[in-house]
Amino acid sequence: MALKSREKILIFFVIIAVSIWAFDRFFYVPQQKKILSLKEEIKAVDLKLSESLMFAKGVETVETEVTRLEKELEKFPKRTLRGEEFRTFLRHLASSSSRLQMKMISLSPQEEKSSLPEEKKGAAFLPYKKVMIRMVLHSTYTALETYLQGIEELPLLVTVDHLQIEKEEEIMPLIKITMELRVVILST
Repeated sequence: MALKSREKILIFFVIIAVSIWAFDRFFYVPQQKKILSLKEEIKAVDLKLSESLMFAKGVETVETEVTRLEKELEKFPKRTLRGEEFRTFLRHLASSSSRLQMKMISLSPQEEKSSLPEEKKGAAFLPYKKVMIRMVLHSTYTALETYLQGIEELPLLVTVDHLQIEKEEEIMPLIKITMELRVVILST
């Protein structure tokens, strides 16, 4: 049985169609799925990469801040023993007040209470205490400036929380200064 030329052409096109279908079904579609999954993986990796770059920038920022704070910490002299910050502050106050001719009117230290909830106080022990010092003194502007610069150079953590300067007729040429300082005392 001989095939006619029309049948040969038809069989040829059927073979071509089956081969294209088989190529599409068994090679092209699985490769498309792989390509799509690889594109999704690339997007995920790009997202992780951008997050890691942001994290690296954050780490660099933190590292520079830590080195800056370490340098700042090194500036503090090692003269004061731990737990003797308040004595050092009082010595500075005594020497400054006599040297700068400042008149101490009142001095009231008060330890600040920690703001931890009652149930957590036993669990978390803070390695420091804060002492609030309220002072009233009579001085000149230049003596006050010198005194505040001396506080800045002390080897302890002192912050000026409140500073009020008043001019009163009774004490002229001096001024009345009301100051609230906070001294951090490290536990021994």
